[in-house]
Amino acid sequence: MKFFTSKLPQVGKCGLFALLLLCFSYQLTAQSNSYLSGTVKDQEQSPLIGASVKAFQGNVFVRGAITDFDGNYRIALDSGLYSIEVGYTGLQTQRLENVKAIHGRIIAIPDFTLSNAQSLSEVVITAFKVPLIEQDKTSTGQTLTSDQIKNLPTRSTNSIVATTAGSGSVDGGKVNIKGSRSNAANKTAAVDRMKKKPAAVMASKPKSPQPAPKNKAVSRMDSLPRDYSAEQYNQIIENPFQDAESSNISTFSIDVDVASYTNIRRHLNYGSLPPKDAVRIEEMLNYFDYQYTPPVGPHPFEANVEVAPCPWNPDNRLLMIGLQGLNMDIGQLPASNFVFLIDVSGSMVQENKLPLVQQSLIMLTDNLRANDRVAIVVYAGAAGLVLESTPGTDKAKIKAAIQNLRSGGSTAGGAGITLAYETALKNFAPAGNNRVVLCTDGDFNIGVSTEDDLVKLIEKERESGIYLSILGFGMGNYQDGKMQMLADKGNGNHAYIDQLAEAKKVLIKEFGGTLFAIAKDVKLQLHFNPEIVAGYRLIGYENRMLATEDFNDDTKDAGELGVGHRVTALYELIPKGQQLPELSKLDSALVVVQQPDKSVKISDDDLLVLQLRYKKAKGKAGSQLMEYRLNAAALDRKTESANFKLASAIAEFGMLLRDSKYKGAASYAHALAQIRAASSYDPNGYRAELAQLIETAGKMAMAAK
Repeated sequence: MKFFTSKLPQVGKCGLFALLLLCFSYQLTAQSNSYLSGTVKDQEQSPLIGASVKAFQGNVFVRGAITDFDGNYRIALDSGLYSIEVGYTGLQTQRLENVKAIHGRIIAIPDFTLSNAQSLSEVVITAFKVPLIEQDKTSTGQTLTSDQIKNLPTRSTNSIVATTAGSGSVDGGKVNIKGSRSNAANKTAAVDRMKKKPAAVMASKPKSPQPAPKNKAVSRMDSLPRDYSAEQYNQIIENPFQDAESSNISTFSIDVDVASYTNIRRHLNYGSLPPKDAVRIEEMLNYFDYQYTPPVGPHPFEANVEVAPCPWNPDNRLLMIGLQGLNMDIGQLPASNFVFLIDVSGSMVQENKLPLVQQSLIMLTDNLRANDRVAIVVYAGAAGLVLESTPGTDKAKIKAAIQNLRSGGSTAGGAGITLAYETALKNFAPAGNNRVVLCTDGDFNIGVSTEDDLVKLIEKERESGIYLSILGFGMGNYQDGKMQMLADKGNGNHAYIDQLAEAKKVLIKEFGGTLFAIAKDVKLQLHFNPEIVAGYRLIGYENRMLATEDFNDDTKDAGELGVGHRVTALYELIPKGQQLPELSKLDSALVVVQQPDKSVKISDDDLLVLQLRYKKAKGKAGSQLMEYRLNAAALDRKTESANFKLASAIAEFGMLLRDSKYKGAASYAHALAQIRAASSYDPNGYRAELAQLIETAGKMAMAAK
């Protein structure tokens, strides 16, 4: 058993020398990234708020940012040459070529000044369609003056084109205007006497992904759809406060998924607040790198616990639990038997789908070792094996198979999953890491396609000892809820890849955590002292809640922990003597009815007893138990660590995005201040990016009022 204390150990001369070495090594680590920074202004030299700044290598989008209130931006990039493209609705896009990012340095880019797009005195819009009545009339038209254009609620040519009768598109999103059939053929528009097809026509899916033209400035993000109506998210009903007097035990499974955060980032970078059910606070928490104490004993992970005042409700306390998984060098990891299962259906044609999948897997292939093997299974209208299991030394053969993939057809996801598991089983490595890596937008539509059927299929297949990692791609029809459920049931994890930089984070920087498990069926159970704690609420993890008796039931499935993974959970605590909030009818229905558990004895000076259970990643041995006790004196702690500030700010941000009824006095300004206070350690630039997203979301929320 371990006891947690906030006191720092005494430092002697040797310790001081070690501390200096640690500070020096931190300084080197903190400078491992390159940063490009600058300012975007309009032609009156006023800062442009919310301008998009995108970094490309060739025509491949790498990472983007949005300018802040002062028109400033900063992008963390690897060393190399980039093209920087800056845009703002209604203003001319600018592109700067051959910008060099240098290891460990912040490179200042000259200010961008965006001028108005060439003004149009007259726009003639002509929509060609299949005639309804007059057989000899093939077109309709309308002339708009410059004054009429100024009064339109838009500043983009695409949006003006979308006002024609029939189906048009605003930046790729579908628009239907009353007055014409949605399937009208041969639509064309003439803008300033130049013919222009509506975006919906230009974005019609070719049978195979088309490479961008060479030596031409292409912003792939601008061509992506912004209509999210076909995206699917499972409903989240927030955990309510529990009365510790009648229900003092809380049990849940860990979750190492991080897809929600990158999906939120995608929405904000495209100028919209995310759907509320897209916001899973536990996945936002687990995206970030905390400085938790690593394991030193026999267990593959260590628990860290901290309590401080709750930022959005100072009368309450916030409990932070952080698990740190064992870190291993890539050379220590067991041999891998990978099967890349790739969706090549028609819905994957967009640049941020199959082309990004190919770029991501080629990058992963470069990091395969001699003892690793890869097979490739694809599925569209049917499933097929396009690459037999191949050693990691034959990178050219693996890359060629990836590069030759083309999209088209409907989506037989179930058949692909079955074939992938069969292939993995055929090449099973008894002492190795056996894993299916599924790359898809989740839009399964033929064969075994319902969520229930797919879950049953995955639950059956996981018994073979093969893990499942799901990498989500794309937008517009992104099936988040389905992929979340499959990763959970497949003893795996779920990440969302919105850009090449994210693929590098998931598949290269966090290679071990994403693709190698060190513990499975990891569960937490907290026993609160009802004499000290009046009530408690677990923030997030709504789809990971377990019954009290599930904790000791080794047949109950729970989450997996990967190499170097961190898991963070937060509880809001109401101290004894404080008033519990009144429960609504919905909340009352969610209050846990516990089975009695008298095996854990809580001492008078215990604030809580934390128990954890896990199984070894390999084999079928029973679970092992870990136990920690937190002294009641922790409730009086007033100071906050950087870890605590980061986690509490993320939770505050998440509750604001969800418009949670438990958000209390939460504000974007306070969350932003907490993030900045926690950003002295930010070697990868993730916290700086988060601060920018909080600032952006705050402006959007203010504008929406």
